[in-house]
Amino acid sequence: MLVSMNWIRDFVNLDGQDIEELISRFTLGVAEVEGIEHKGENIHGVVVGEIISCEPHPDSDHLHVLKVDAGKEVYDVVCGAPNARSGIKTAFALPGARVGEIEIRQAKLRGVISNGMCCSEKELGISDDHSGIMELPADFVNGTDLKTIYPIDDIVFEVDNKSLTNRPDLWGHYGMAREFAALTGRELAPLPVKECDYEGTDEVSIEIRNPELCYRYTSVRVENVKKKESLPEMKIRLYYCGTRAINLLADLTNYLMLELGQPMHAFDGKKISNIIVDTPKEEFRFRTLDSQEREITKDTLMIFNGEEPVAIAGIMGGLDSEITEETDSLLLESANFDGVSIRKSASRLGLRTDASARYEKTLDPEMTMQAVKRFLKLLSEADPGARCTSRITDSYVKKYPELTVSFDKAFVDRYTGIDITSERIHDTLTALGFETKRDGDSFVCKVPSFRATKDISMKADIVEEITRIYGYDNFKITTTHSPLLPAKTTMKRSYDNAVKDLLVKTYGMHEVHTRVWQNADDLRDLGIVPEDNVKLLGFSDDVGILRNTMMQTLLPVVNKNKNYQPDFGVFEIGRVVHGLKEDETADERRMLGIVLYSKQVTEKQLYLKAVEAVDAIVSLLKHSTPSYRKTAPVHTWQHPKNTAEILIAGSVIGRINTLHPSNLVRIAKNAFAVCVEIDMDALLDAKAGVLSFEAPSRFPGIDYDLSLVIPEGMRFEDIQECWMGKEIADLRKVSVIDIYDAGLVKSVTVRFAFGSDERSLTGEEVQGHIDAIIDRLKARRVELKA
Repeated sequence: MLVSMNWIRDFVNLDGQDIEELISRFTLGVAEVEGIEHKGENIHGVVVGEIISCEPHPDSDHLHVLKVDAGKEVYDVVCGAPNARSGIKTAFALPGARVGEIEIRQAKLRGVISNGMCCSEKELGISDDHSGIMELPADFVNGTDLKTIYPIDDIVFEVDNKSLTNRPDLWGHYGMAREFAALTGRELAPLPVKECDYEGTDEVSIEIRNPELCYRYTSVRVENVKKKESLPEMKIRLYYCGTRAINLLADLTNYLMLELGQPMHAFDGKKISNIIVDTPKEEFRFRTLDSQEREITKDTLMIFNGEEPVAIAGIMGGLDSEITEETDSLLLESANFDGVSIRKSASRLGLRTDASARYEKTLDPEMTMQAVKRFLKLLSEADPGARCTSRITDSYVKKYPELTVSFDKAFVDRYTGIDITSERIHDTLTALGFETKRDGDSFVCKVPSFRATKDISMKADIVEEITRIYGYDNFKITTTHSPLLPAKTTMKRSYDNAVKDLLVKTYGMHEVHTRVWQNADDLRDLGIVPEDNVKLLGFSDDVGILRNTMMQTLLPVVNKNKNYQPDFGVFEIGRVVHGLKEDETADERRMLGIVLYSKQVTEKQLYLKAVEAVDAIVSLLKHSTPSYRKTAPVHTWQHPKNTAEILIAGSVIGRINTLHPSNLVRIAKNAFAVCVEIDMDALLDAKAGVLSFEAPSRFPGIDYDLSLVIPEGMRFEDIQECWMGKEIADLRKVSVIDIYDAGLVKSVTVRFAFGSDERSLTGEEVQGHIDAIIDRLKARRVELKA
């Protein structure tokens, strides 16, 4: 946003102030300033000149030879402007003057000596009009320095819009002036306004049919508008602040938006009979002021003239009701709309305007009436013959509640660590527009409406207001003396940190953070239909549905990163929602989600790596080994056969699965993915095994591998009984090292590790144990693989 210091001076006396230093204080206490520009500093020696004669150039079909009376002397000038003619007064740059980067010198043009230059508004830097030389009023005195007539000299600074997001009151110069008044301790002048002088009973017919989207609509009718062009001072200010002049009425609404931050719109009064604010019942196409046809959906707030749409509320007017050169009457709109609705409509239409940018910030509804009266004041100055033909009609359907904040000086001192006097606290808040009552060192502040929409709500906000005006650079830097205590932790946090460390340091996975709601488009890219669940308020259709499994947000992460690495794993500990509980609150569960992705290993190898990671988690936290049980898939993207439950001591804590082929192919045809989901609360509640310590044997051990053919339907836990609990003292460890599954044949390779703390075992001793195990396996119809 561009801010003119000349405009600020309309409301605050800044005489004696160092403006650049003041802008620096503004940066420290209000909002970030991105740059400062000194307008007019490169314009010198430009005066009022009268063209007393205009003759064709003897050697050109478009140049003219002029005689220009500059007050003290008459100059011969060669000029090519199409509007150059005898009798007009213009901006004349004397010989030796500076216009931008050009120093004006005597020059010969097509054989004729030219002294000085007649200037256009663009050459003077006060507009973008380069169609001809600037024409001045006939009563201007020749030779008068143009800078003494028009406010060409100005200091304009640019404020970073992002720093104004929570300060809608600063999207206009009057709000900025309030801040400068507080920073300097000067008084803020009241805004000059004009009451409506209409004495009849006519009103503008206004009907707000959607009070949740339109909070206030203020309007008045004005006729007998004769002037079409704005005053030069207004045009210069608009140009310096990034807005081009159009015509008087359009310029007035733009001027008010830049002055107060309140967008306004002027309709051609002859084309509007009544105002209805509502969303349409059906979709339709609408042509806006930029001559573009736009698709209007049923949730776009519109302004209707009866049943005919005339504007997109808060964004842009319609072409059919625009102000033209023939317009001599208007219907003025000054309204307040729901910021979220305007933002969504602007994004949907791809049409973000200066008006919508301000409405998105949640404007103060109290401004609409003030803006109308200010408009009438400025119009009366520019066109005294214009008159109101209706009363100011005000439909105010939704008001923000009044906010008061109570605090004392002790709270401010404790919060800031410095001693700010009660008098200064009171004066600062009063200067910022807070109605403040003081009783000794206690205060009760009424938050002004322009700060109550989204900015000020609690005592800490009040302290920030006091300290930023006091000046953060005035704080004395001291070392804080306070006890340094270790951060408190919980078992949940300890579990989370242990799991994260294990997955990152041991398995090289990446932790990610995703939103708790599903992205329907991302899921459709994977061939997954978004599942119905609890939905965030304000969202429509399948947008904003909360996830009921971590995979609804992790699988899209894998899909978006698949081209960066051929092999990776991602994980997240987050919350999922399984519908509503009896008390109508969301049934939330804290889950660990893991997805392993690879183009380099087989699906079986990837699955075993996932199993290994789960075993490591359970071993680390519960000192036990989980079991796995085949189960039917719960979600369509889970593989119908390769889906299993994860159990600890018979209790289900999660699931592990590969992807359904139809979904896997959407990610990549030559890759695999394995999904793991563990309920962290169930893992926390699971009973931990007994942790025992055993010194490693100093004697060598013997490993023995058996490849077993397992009958259909038999689980690994069923065959573990053939060696577990059989008092095989020398059996130290049993692990699965390979699985082969091809149709009707299912084979598992098991490694038995034998060892003794007292001596080296012989092959005969180990073989005896193996033979006994094989006999028990055969009794269960488990055969050795040939």
